[in-house]
Amino acid sequence: MADGFSSRLARAANRALIQAVLGVSQGRAYRALLEAAKHPRDTQLRLLGRILATNEATEIGERYGFSGLRDAQAYRRAVPIQSYEQIRPLIERQELTGQNCLTAERPIYYHRTSGTVGAPKNIPVTASGLACIRRQQKISAYSQARGTTIFEGRVFAIGGQAVEGRMAGGTPFGSASGLLYRSQPRFIRQKFVLPPELSDIDDYDARYFAMAVYGLQEESVSCIVSANPSTFLRLLSVIEQQAQMVVDSIASGRLPGELARFRIEPRPRRAAALERQFARQGRLSFADLWPNLRGVVCWTGGSCAVPLDALHELLPPGVQVVELGYLASEARGTINVDAARNVCLPAMLDTFFEFADRKDWEAGSAEMCGLHEIEQGREYYIFVTTGDGLYRYDMNDVVRVNGAVHGTPTLEFVQKGKGMTNITGEKLSEAQVLSAVTGALKVRAIRPRFFIVLADEQAAGYTLFVESDSHGDRSNLSDAVDRHLCTLNIEYDSKRKSGRLRPLVVRWLHNGAGDSYRMNRVAAGQRDAQFKYLHLQYAHECTFDFDALTERS
Repeated sequence: MADGFSSRLARAANRALIQAVLGVSQGRAYRALLEAAKHPRDTQLRLLGRILATNEATEIGERYGFSGLRDAQAYRRAVPIQSYEQIRPLIERQELTGQNCLTAERPIYYHRTSGTVGAPKNIPVTASGLACIRRQQKISAYSQARGTTIFEGRVFAIGGQAVEGRMAGGTPFGSASGLLYRSQPRFIRQKFVLPPELSDIDDYDARYFAMAVYGLQEESVSCIVSANPSTFLRLLSVIEQQAQMVVDSIASGRLPGELARFRIEPRPRRAAALERQFARQGRLSFADLWPNLRGVVCWTGGSCAVPLDALHELLPPGVQVVELGYLASEARGTINVDAARNVCLPAMLDTFFEFADRKDWEAGSAEMCGLHEIEQGREYYIFVTTGDGLYRYDMNDVVRVNGAVHGTPTLEFVQKGKGMTNITGEKLSEAQVLSAVTGALKVRAIRPRFFIVLADEQAAGYTLFVESDSHGDRSNLSDAVDRHLCTLNIEYDSKRKSGRLRPLVVRWLHNGAGDSYRMNRVAAGQRDAQFKYLHLQYAHECTFDFDALTERS
């Protein structure tokens, strides 16, 4: 009875804390976004006007005549589509000299990302831009708190490193999400399990071990957050491999080796309970570790659907998966305004959007349209204009319209635009590969931990590399995937029948190959917490040696 009363009291106190954290202002901001959704065209035009007026005296503003642009059509005629490499010189000169090359407001921070391929990109963030990011994050949290019960306990949230270094002009760069995590007020931070200092641990394995110790010491975790669900699978793998060290650290309150500077309160009873769980036969799950888990907040679309499917089997019954929203280093694309149903509304108060029909853009001839003009069920390439110096910026992302809130279309991420290969005219997309491979594996009761398809132009064919810890029917998998691809892509079918494409080949990877690939890409500059797998690449663009990790028959 006392325990039940204490539990109810704790939940009531927790709800009061959530209300204090979110505050009345975030409710107003949330309602303002929904109100703006009733008038998408007018909202977007007002935003574009403010961005252009604010930055008309900059170098780029004078180059394209921002002061004379009165509407979206004039803006499109005057300003060409921009890629990062086209504006890189302006970003670097603005940082070094302080000249107003892109924005009237000087950047105070750079969000560094490698993207999916290529050299690091440094996305400028002004003080106003950082305030926008903070407001968007709080609106998202408000939606999650009002639509779910996932915040009833503690929150295990994995973020990026706030400051990774400094630009040539002295301005810091890193992960904006890490910066906001670190700057939270103390009474808000008490909801979170992981101290922000853990993101500063350089060693990949050590960081995951420390996260495991801090996370597992808390049985009351009700929500886990990371952009990519594969992060949780990696965490579970570390726990399984180093279970005894994790238990010892929780029992003693001391972490081993170079992690000794981190101290936690000794919890021998929790350590003993975990040790009993680890001793049980069978695969470890998050239901074993955090029985009170209510929700997972992560990306659900595109290539993230594969690790999310594997994660589902490891969660307690009834756990709600909440879409994090379309989020990139360059801009926040959507905010989940209905966490119970995962309805993601474009961040239309902060980002001006343009769209090009996917098929038309890939064919080389596309008319641009506004947010109010895109249609249900269609797929589009997306282009953004922000107050932080991105003008008609090509995100190289494909999104799909999946509904509407009031008069504004809602969006879901489909894939990176780079997720397409073309050896001999087949134009194979990552979405087609995901459908064909996951479909064939599911029929054979094979649960993939990781897979990638490489297009070899010299061999005129595709190779599927698969890692799986389940024992299903592996026979004739290559034929099954090939047939799926032929059904999904008539050009692929034609090229296969004509012999211009060789039959798809399947290679099975050793356990841990996917983690090794991820570590390799993180070491090359990709952000761990926001890591995105490309499940379809050209072989010559993939620098990782998968052949060295294949099983030998």
